[in-house]
Amino acid sequence: MEQSAGDLLKSKGLRSTTQRRAVLTALRGHPHSTAAELETRIGGTGSSGGGLSRQGLYNVLDDLARARLVRCIEPAGSPARYELRVGDNHHHLVCRGCGRIEDIDCAVGSAPCLAPVQERGFAVDEAEITWWGLCAECQEASAGSAPGSVSG
Repeated sequence: MEQSAGDLLKSKGLRSTTQRRAVLTALRGHPHSTAAELETRIGGTGSSGGGLSRQGLYNVLDDLARARLVRCIEPAGSPARYELRVGDNHHHLVCRGCGRIEDIDCAVGSAPCLAPVQERGFAVDEAEITWWGLCAECQEASAGSAPGSVSG
């Protein structure tokens, strides 16, 4: 059974505010959301989001990320994205065409799944891996627009 947003917050020692619950609820079923997408889902100042301003939203996201209730990923060329899937050492596939992001379970399981050639005194505890390519839909669209292809 899935924990309520309030219970998740309390489990991490955070106050269960309307704004924090709204952000956690908005992320359910919408992994890899940008702050702008969350703002749209929650609504701006004066709405059911508890009057959450843009700066307030970023403050909440920062609090939730520091408490490890959300994970922030930043694929190159994309705004920061947030997800609820934390602490399981998963990675991501990113489509260069449409920007779709998919979670990929780590083949090794435990973190870090890769070790740097030189650790330079660091105690490495995590590795983030992002694979880039084209999703099936973008491959199909690309094949249909290739020179010499017949469309219509």
